[in-house]
Amino acid sequence: MVTTSVRKAPSRSRELLKVLLSSRTAALPADLCLLAVRLVLAWIFIYHGSRRLFGWFDGPGLHQSATYFANTAHLHPGELFAVLGGVIEFGGGIALALGLFSRLAGVAIFGDMMIAIITVTWANGINATGGTSGYELNLALGFLALVPGVFGSGRFSIDAELERRLQKADATPAAERAGGGSPGS
Repeated sequence: MVTTSVRKAPSRSRELLKVLLSSRTAALPADLCLLAVRLVLAWIFIYHGSRRLFGWFDGPGLHQSATYFANTAHLHPGELFAVLGGVIEFGGGIALALGLFSRLAGVAIFGDMMIAIITVTWANGINATGGTSGYELNLALGFLALVPGVFGSGRFSIDAELERRLQKADATPAAERAGGGSPGS
C-alpha cells in the first residue's frame, strides 16, 4: 500500500505539469476566452464608436470627429474617415458582441487601431506623458482584436450557429432539399 501511494503522488504532479505546459487548448476554456475577449472589445469599441458617430457618452460627435481626423490625423476628407472609423468601431463592436462576422470585425478593428497609431499616436511614443496618448493602448487593442479575427468567435456566437446550419444543409441530400424526399415517405 505504501508503494501505491508513493507512485500516485509523482503521477499527479506529472499530470499537473502536463496540463500547465500543454500547448493544446481545451475547447471550452478557449471558447470562454474568445467570448470574454469579444465582449470586452465590444464594450470598448461600441462606446468609442458611439461617441464618434452620435456624440453619446459626452463624445465629440461626427462633426468634431471629422475636424479631428482632418486636422490632427491628416486624413482627408475628415468626414469620410470619421464615419468610416465610427462605423468600424461601433459596428465592429456590435458584431463582436453578437459573434456575427467576428473575423471581419476583428480584422477591421485591427486596421483601425493601426491607422490610429500611424496617423496620431506613433509620434508620441509608447508611453506619452503630459496629457497626450502613446500608442500602447492602440497596439494592445489592435492585436487583441486579431484574436477573434484569426480564431473566429467560438461556439458561443451567431457565427457558430450559422456554421452548424450550413454544415447541416450541406449534409442533407439534394433530393430531400428539393422536396422529393425518399420513396415511400
